Amino acid sequence: MSDLHTAAKRCLDTTDPAEKLYLTHSAWDALQAGELRPDPTSPVPESIGEPGRPALPRLVPQRQVPHRGLGTPEGRAALVHAVAHIEFNAINLAWDAVYRFRGMPPDYYRDWASCANDEARHFTLLSNRLAELGHAYGDFDAHNGLWEMAEKTAHHDTARMALVPRVLEARGLDVTPGMIERLRAVGDEPTIAILEVILREEVAHVAAGTRWFRWCCERDGLNARETFLDLVRDYMGRNLRGPFNRPARLQAGFDEAELDRLTELALATY
Repeated sequence: MSDLHTAAKRCLDTTDPAEKLYLTHSAWDALQAGELRPDPTSPVPESIGEPGRPALPRLVPQRQVPHRGLGTPEGRAALVHAVAHIEFNAINLAWDAVYRFRGMPPDYYRDWASCANDEARHFTLLSNRLAELGHAYGDFDAHNGLWEMAEKTAHHDTARMALVPRVLEARGLDVTPGMIERLRAVGDEPTIAILEVILREEVAHVAAGTRWFRWCCERDGLNARETFLDLVRDYMGRNLRGPFNRPARLQAGFDEAELDRLTELALATY
């Protein structure tokens, strides 16, 4: 198989986490070796549906996911599980971006395949930490907010690049430093080390979203800043949350004026 879109669909559809990790790493290696490439004759993408994932965790509305304190191993395991669930979803999101949106430059596909490979590595780190805490992926309930946004933006690459990496995944840049401080207060250095790796590497993932969102806007003759804010208003409604990690977001390609407007918009939703 040399078609990258077909390989992406195979990674996306696989339900077993271990197989998804293996296929993801293999596809990235093959792309780097020149053995996979986007094929313009690949079958058109199917309508978006549920991605490949195991029977557990049980998916519940976000407000029903319990919040536990970090003073116990159980509470810390719940936090690690929540981040692992985000990373598992991020593998699927990256591969869907490769599979669904056709006719993009080669660097677009390389960026998102690279992100999938990183997210798979992050998931492995978190799964190993969960095992050290006496748990496994699927032991706690989780929500489906990331994939729900993927479904809402499946019709257009511009909306997908704006709202998944630059809003939902960028939220990790905002909240992870606080998680690290809370974990430091209870002395959980192993989890802190993992989150520091993820925080550092997620900047590059959000930057990929910024890069390709702006590329889409330039292609379509759109003002990137105004288009982004319009999409946030249309899709996020009153669900936009601040405050924002300005230094990390600036590294990820946001500009000061954009962040000022985003902050105003977040404050207006309360």
